[in-house]
Amino acid sequence: MIMSDFNEKFKEYIAYTEEKLRSCNCHDDSSAAQKDLIDAMNYSLEAGGKRIRPVLVYAFCEACGGDISKAAAPAAAIEMIHTFSLIHDDLPAMDNDDFRRGKPSCHKAYGEAMAILAGDALSVLPFGIIADDTALSPDQKISIISRLAKAVGRNGMIGGQVIDMENEERSDVTDPELRNMYRHKTGELIAVSCVMGCICAGADSPEVLSAAADYGYKLGLAFQIIDDILDVTSTTEALGKPVGSDEEENKTTFVTIYGVEKAQEIAESITSEAMLLLENFENNSFLRQLTELLLNRKN
Repeated sequence: MIMSDFNEKFKEYIAYTEEKLRSCNCHDDSSAAQKDLIDAMNYSLEAGGKRIRPVLVYAFCEACGGDISKAAAPAAAIEMIHTFSLIHDDLPAMDNDDFRRGKPSCHKAYGEAMAILAGDALSVLPFGIIADDTALSPDQKISIISRLAKAVGRNGMIGGQVIDMENEERSDVTDPELRNMYRHKTGELIAVSCVMGCICAGADSPEVLSAAADYGYKLGLAFQIIDDILDVTSTTEALGKPVGSDEEENKTTFVTIYGVEKAQEIAESITSEAMLLLENFENNSFLRQLTELLLNRKN
């Protein structure tokens, strides 16, 4: 796939995502009393970001020969879940970040209470969106909801956040412990995005789903290591959020353990492993270029 085709496909996936997000959380007469809540939810949903998780849902659906219109509900759902996690991460009780994607965090724009409620709403709305979807079969919806719930909960992203918080109180976090935290906090949502795309395409054999999940875990780990690197090498303007926060919060990262150069080498090695897993998917050109793009990103 040439770069211009890749860029067009990427824009197409994002456009589908934006359209579905707008339709799923719009104002109507029945929700007039909840206007401020809906505005706070949309404030964070519309803040931009890479939309990597919904893009992966669409890309894996297409890589498995599926109709990407069937991936619309899970793609919107995963972006809502991701956005809820960011709203809560930014709160004073958590990471205490005043900026997200270049503008004030939700709690700075709408207050802490409304930000908490906006995050809460974005954590449950996705499951209704999937359950009510008419493009997917009942079995597909059940499978997707079950996997998504596990990826978000105590043994998934939220559990990873707990590990992350506890690690801040330690100075002896090891490489395996750091990888385990990243697998939960970042890898679970990325892995389930890939798996949901396969399910939307009807490619739900254990072998296919396992390859998609393993790719997602590796991509998530490489993604997080690059985040570690950018936290010390980038700028607030480039990232849209404060840099140097890992050091301020006493976080152990791949950079604090290995230094920038070695951390980059580890990210490149993991990315190569992810690339090998894409050989299980016939239409993998877009995914290969996306994987390379994420390794070399600057924000």
